[in-house]
Amino acid sequence: MTELANIFLKHGYDVTMVMVEMPFKSSDSSASAIQRIAASNPSINFHALLALPAPDFAASGKHPVLLFLQLLRDCNELLEAFLRSIPRKRLHSVVLDMFCIHALDVCVKFGIPVYTFFTSAASCLSILTQFLAQIAGRQTGLKELGDTPLNFLSVPQMPASHLIKELLEHPEDELCKAMTNTWKRNTETMGVLVNTFESLESRAVQSLRDPLCVPNRVLPPVYCVGPLPDRSVVFICFGSKGTLSAEQLKEIAIGLERSRQRFLWSVRTPAGSHDTKKYLEVHPEPDLDALMPEGFLERTKDRGLVIKSWAP
Repeated sequence: MTELANIFLKHGYDVTMVMVEMPFKSSDSSASAIQRIAASNPSINFHALLALPAPDFAASGKHPVLLFLQLLRDCNELLEAFLRSIPRKRLHSVVLDMFCIHALDVCVKFGIPVYTFFTSAASCLSILTQFLAQIAGRQTGLKELGDTPLNFLSVPQMPASHLIKELLEHPEDELCKAMTNTWKRNTETMGVLVNTFESLESRAVQSLRDPLCVPNRVLPPVYCVGPLPDRSVVFICFGSKGTLSAEQLKEIAIGLERSRQRFLWSVRTPAGSHDTKKYLEVHPEPDLDALMPEGFLERTKDRGLVIKSWAP
């Protein structure tokens, strides 16, 4: 999001980033992390919404993602108060992170043009956008399909089992419904900015512009943040909570080495557990020597950089 803000600055806009300070211990969302980002980007204004009381993750019995989405929704009142403090003529538009989509209600209330920033790939957005059609009318989840291929417009077939596992549950499952609603609302804004460039994912981008993508529904315009500038590198980062398994990290390393492309890779300690209660735990720094294939760091040191946690 900070990189996108810098692009807006280059086009002559003043930019304020509104951030949610999480009420639980996290190396990613603490006040010090926000201060660090702000110090590195002095041309951007930063406003942190006051932290709300932390949900009782242990007692609720709900998946942490549900509580996390509810926490973001509960910040709407704080966001509304902040927007009220800004003269309307100075508010050109609001760009929402894809997980903060319920703030759309606040923007509509003020009549502010609002856009979504989808930080994953266009192919991912296309699949998630078409997902509702896959489960429409189903009385059971997709889990029972196993590896049966699913067909998506302009996106290669994929086994049902390769979807986000929470989306394989019964369509009326609370988490499945919350996630599908989030993806649907991401395409109910005035436009979607996607973290890709068209020459990389031309088929997926075109699928989102195709009237057949979602029957009986017109999707908003889709804008790619690319094209890539000269001397670009491959940047690999799966977000604040994107902890992969040790096996997946090794597979990524093998792919990077075989690609022979320059890269910057932000690595986090493997989750090591599917226990949802551990979702928001702060993990120790990763042991790169133990996680990477033997000799990988030495063989790629002249064209790649592997770092722990945040990228500089």
